[in-house]
Amino acid sequence: MIQIDHISKSYGGLTALSDISFSMQKGEVTGLLGVNGAGKSTLMKILSGILLPDTGQVSFFGKNLLSGSSDIKRQIGYLSEDNPLYEDMYVREYLAYVAGIYSSGKGSVAKVIEQTGLKGEYKKKIKELSKGNRQRVGIAQALINDPDFLILDEATSGLDPNQRDSLNKLFVDLSEDKIILFSTHILQEVKDICSRFVLLDKGKLVADYQINQIDSVEDAFHKLTNENNS
Repeated sequence: MIQIDHISKSYGGLTALSDISFSMQKGEVTGLLGVNGAGKSTLMKILSGILLPDTGQVSFFGKNLLSGSSDIKRQIGYLSEDNPLYEDMYVREYLAYVAGIYSSGKGSVAKVIEQTGLKGEYKKKIKELSKGNRQRVGIAQALINDPDFLILDEATSGLDPNQRDSLNKLFVDLSEDKIILFSTHILQEVKDICSRFVLLDKGKLVADYQINQIDSVEDAFHKLTNENNS
């Protein structure tokens, strides 16, 4: 289980996160929702170990995630929204490079190529790929170390409907033995693959719902964000 306790983060005079607390566990995909500027990216960077909060703690399966331990970070996979890639590298070459950083097994590259549907693309240079296939490469690198905790920020951006459906099914399957935090602006995806969602607004946690507790994700999202911005 990952337990987030009273996380706050400010940039100068701007409060990005204010006293955020919730938990996540294996067997569920947690949707992370909010309008632009709600604090989602800051939270994901903290949970990936990139940023430290000003206050608060994060317990990662009983260990302090914020300690900076490389052993803990090796158990995290992260796809950021901007999906930075080395464009002059071939797909397989790039994934082998990432696998080397994590000291992943020899079969890890072939496995993620299969999982993410890159079998027809892995011999190409990344700069030759469509946006959707570049996104698949980003997802593949996030999976290369078989992480216990997978953070996905707008993972299906640029994918066509068939690609999106196949990868969303993959995420659901992976959630059986991983914790997945899934940030998206596509509310239909939240209904399709998430078992619960947390909603941030102006840096505060304003909702934490099981999907089966509410009639409509869209109605809940619009109601809560409009209330806090009126």
